[in-house]
Amino acid sequence: MINDIKEEAAQRMEKTLEALGHNFNKIRTGRAHPSLLDGLKIEYYGADTPLNQVANVNVEDARTLSLTVWDKSMIPEVEKAIMKSDLGLNPSTAGEVIRIAMPMLTQETRKGFTKQARNEAEAARVSVRNARRDAMAMLKELVKDKEISEDDERRGQEEVQKLTDAFVARIEKQLAEKEADLMEI
Repeated sequence: MINDIKEEAAQRMEKTLEALGHNFNKIRTGRAHPSLLDGLKIEYYGADTPLNQVANVNVEDARTLSLTVWDKSMIPEVEKAIMKSDLGLNPSTAGEVIRIAMPMLTQETRKGFTKQARNEAEAARVSVRNARRDAMAMLKELVKDKEISEDDERRGQEEVQKLTDAFVARIEKQLAEKEADLMEI
């Protein structure tokens, strides 16, 4: 029973780390990366459609993304969606290919993106702590129902705390890597 609770908490914490990774990928650095455009939606025949379902996104060089839109009539829509996004990118069309040059990050934008990364990391830490809190509550419930002893509860709480500490350390490591990536010129 204790192992089930611990396993469930670990799964929730792992999902939190995955979500943090996705959120970090949306924070732009000075380098081109296709995942920057992952959250972008295009109005495609009346339905909001993810960009990767209407175009192929490639890295042309370290600072340029190229998009090949499958339906050529959608090129203006894709351009508008990129310009309207909060990414601060300006696409340019050359025939059937849309190129997006990554502008250099100023010190001010780097600090803003670092702050955003820290906020994402804090949200992930809160989520991990919520998983810990729920696991601790389930252990207390088992003691109350006399399904486990207080010693087992204490041992279970220590294991859940160690798990929490390990996941928080992984979050800190991801944050440090992202901050280093953002501050790199």
